[in-house]
Amino acid sequence: MLLSLAEPLMQEPTRARSRKAISIFAPLSIFGCTLLIWNHRRAQQMKLTSTSLFGAPAMGLKARIAQSVAKVAGTAKAGLLAQSHSSTSPIASQAYMMGARLAAQDGARVGCRGSLTCMAGVGLFYGTQTGRTETVAGTIADVADLEATDISEVSASDLAGYDGLIVGAPTWHTGADEQRSGTTWDDYLDDIKGLDLCGKPVAVFGVGDSMGYGDNFCDAIEELHSTFAAAGAKMLGYVADGDYSHTESKSVSGGKFLGLPLDEDNEDDKTESRVDAWVKQLQSEGMPISR
Repeated sequence: MLLSLAEPLMQEPTRARSRKAISIFAPLSIFGCTLLIWNHRRAQQMKLTSTSLFGAPAMGLKARIAQSVAKVAGTAKAGLLAQSHSSTSPIASQAYMMGARLAAQDGARVGCRGSLTCMAGVGLFYGTQTGRTETVAGTIADVADLEATDISEVSASDLAGYDGLIVGAPTWHTGADEQRSGTTWDDYLDDIKGLDLCGKPVAVFGVGDSMGYGDNFCDAIEELHSTFAAAGAKMLGYVADGDYSHTESKSVSGGKFLGLPLDEDNEDDKTESRVDAWVKQLQSEGMPISR
C-alpha cells in the first residue's frame, strides 16, 4: 500500500522527483527525532538509567536518532524505486500523512526504551476500594473492547505510552480537597502532572453514591481531570448533570460532569446504557477506540 502511495512521485522526472521526495519526507524524520530528543531530556531530568528491556545498555541518543531517520528514509526510498503498475494513484497528501504516522510511531517507539506498554492503543485503568469501580471498568472494557487494569499494576510513567486513556476512580475521602479516591491514583497525581501528554485524549469516569454522599458525588472525577489536564492531555467525555439525583459535586462545571459519573449503589440498572452512550461519545470526540 505504501508503495502505491509513492506513485505520484515516480511519475515525475528524476530530478524533480528527488526534490519533492526530500521536501516531503525530510520533515517526517525530524518529527520522529523530536520525540526521541524529548524522551532523552526527560530521562535525564528524572535521572533514569538508560537500559534496554533485556538489561543490556540502550543505544545512545545519536544512534537511536540515526536508526529512526534511516527507517523513515528507507521507507521513502523503497517507494521511489518501486515500479508503477497502475494508471491511477492517490494524492500526495495521503503519502505524506502515512509517512508522518510512520515517523511519529517509529520515533516514539525508539524512545520508549523497551517499555512493554509503549504505543499500546487505548489504556483503561481504574483504582478501587470496594470493587464497584472495578465492576464499572469491566463494563466499559466489554463495551469498548478493551482490557481493564488496576492502576496499581503499572507505574505512572507507563501511562504516557498509550494512544489514549480512560481512567476511573471512586470518591473515598469525601469532601477532601485532594487525594479523594483513597487508591493508588492518590500516590500518582504529582507524577502524572509531570508527564508530557501533549494532546493525548483522556476521559475520566467515577463511581459514587448520589444518595448517601449526595454533597460530594463523584468528586474524584474532577481531581483526575485536573491532573491529566495539567499534563497537557485533551480531556473528553463530559456528561450533562441533569440525569443524576445528587446535591452537589466538585466534578460539575457549567452544568456538565467532567467525565462519566456512575452510581452502583442506587442506579446500577442505568450503568450499561450510560456506558454504551459514553463510549460512543468518546469515539465521536476522537478517542481511538475500535469496537
